[in-house]
Amino acid sequence: MHPVLRMIGIIVVFVVSTVAWLTLGGITQGRTNKQTYEMEGQITELWGTPQVQRAPTLVFRWVTEEPFTRTETKDGKAVEVRGVNRIDHELLRLPASTDVEAKLTLDPRRKGLVWYALYDVDMSGAWTYRHDRDEAGWLDVSFAFPDQQGIYDNFTFVINGVDRARELVPENGLVTARVTVNPGDVVSIGAGYKSRGRDEWRYSPTNSVSNLEDFHVSVLTDFADIDFPTQTMSPSTKTQEGTGWRLDWDFAQVVTGYGVGMVMPQRVQPGELATELSFSAPVSLFFFFLVIFMLSMMRGIEIHPINYALIAGAFFAFHLLFAYSADHLPVEQAFGLSSVVSVGLVVSYLRLVVSSRFAFVEAAIAQLIYLVGFSLAHFFDGFTGLTVTVLSIATLFLLMQLTGRVRWSEALARSNEAATPKA
Repeated sequence: MHPVLRMIGIIVVFVVSTVAWLTLGGITQGRTNKQTYEMEGQITELWGTPQVQRAPTLVFRWVTEEPFTRTETKDGKAVEVRGVNRIDHELLRLPASTDVEAKLTLDPRRKGLVWYALYDVDMSGAWTYRHDRDEAGWLDVSFAFPDQQGIYDNFTFVINGVDRARELVPENGLVTARVTVNPGDVVSIGAGYKSRGRDEWRYSPTNSVSNLEDFHVSVLTDFADIDFPTQTMSPSTKTQEGTGWRLDWDFAQVVTGYGVGMVMPQRVQPGELATELSFSAPVSLFFFFLVIFMLSMMRGIEIHPINYALIAGAFFAFHLLFAYSADHLPVEQAFGLSSVVSVGLVVSYLRLVVSSRFAFVEAAIAQLIYLVGFSLAHFFDGFTGLTVTVLSIATLFLLMQLTGRVRWSEALARSNEAATPKA
C-alpha cells in the first residue's frame, strides 16, 4: 500500500475514533448529570445540606418613658393633657466570648457514578454576654439551626445554667429565649447537637465585619486531607491527632467578617473521571499511532489502516469498559480491569500482525505509557496538562534519537517499492 494512502487511512481511523470518544464522553456526562439530579433530593433528605452554624443573635431590648404635654379642646375650652409615652428600643449586641468545638466524622457514600462527601458533626458552643449598658431590660437570645429541615440529636440550649431546649418551640429554623438583664450582668449561653451534613461545615460568628473578643473555635477531624472554604480564616494552630487533625482558631481580639470552616475531602468521581478520560483519549491514541507508524517505517513493517482501526477499537474498549464498570466497581479496580483488557487486546493482536517481540516490547511499553500512564494522570488534579507536555517532549526526544540516522528518502523509496506490484 502506498505510504500516502496508508497515512490517509490512518488519519480517517483517528478521526472516526475521535468522534466515537466524544460521543462516549457526552453519554457518560449525561449519565452522571442524570444520576446527580435524581439523587440530589434523596441525599439532601437523608444527610442534609452544607451546614453553616451561625453564632447566637443577641438583641437587647429596653423601654424608656418620655413625659408629654399637649393641649386638647373639650366643650370649646382648651384643656392641657399630660401623659407618658413608652418608647421601645432594641440594639444588636455581640458575644463577649466564644468557645465552639465541632467534631467532624467523614462518612462518604457512593451512588452510581457519584461520590458524596457526607459527614457527622458533634457541635457544642458556649458564649457569654456582658451587659455593660446603664439601662435594664431584656436580652433575646436566638439560636438558628444550620438547616431548617435538618435533624439535630441531643439538642441543648442552656441559658444561665438552665437547659431550655424542651420548653422552646422552633420557628422559622430558630429558637429564642428571653432573659432579664441589669447593668453589670453576665449571661452564659450554651448550645449543642449532633447532626449530619455534606461537602463542608462552617461557623459564622457575624454577618458583617465586626469586633470579636475572646474568640476560640476548635475543629476536630478524623481525616488527614484538610482544606478550608473560601472567605474563611486560617487556623491559628493545627495538631495532628490520630488519623485526623485538631484545628484551633484563637483570638483575644480580631476585627473580621470571615468565619471558620472545613471542606470535606472529595474522592475521585467515577463519572467525571470517565468523561475526562473519553474526551482526552484522542491524545493517547495520537501518540501511540505516531510511535507505531514511525517504528514501522523505520523497520519496513507494513501495518494496514485496518490494523490501525482494530488497535483503535482496543483503545476504545478501555474507555468503554471503564465508563460502564466504574459505577459498579471501585474506581481503582475498574481502571485496572480496563487497562488489562485493552493492553491484552493490543498485544495479542500485534503479536499476530507483526511479531511477538514487537507486540510485547515496543507496543506494550508504548500503550502503558500513552494510554495507562496518561489516563492515570487524571487521578491527580492539575497534572493532566503537565503530563501531556512531558509526553510530547519525551516522544519528540525518542523519535529524534531513533530516526536521527534514518535517510528518509531511502526509507520512503523502499516503502514505495514494496507498495508497487511487480510486473
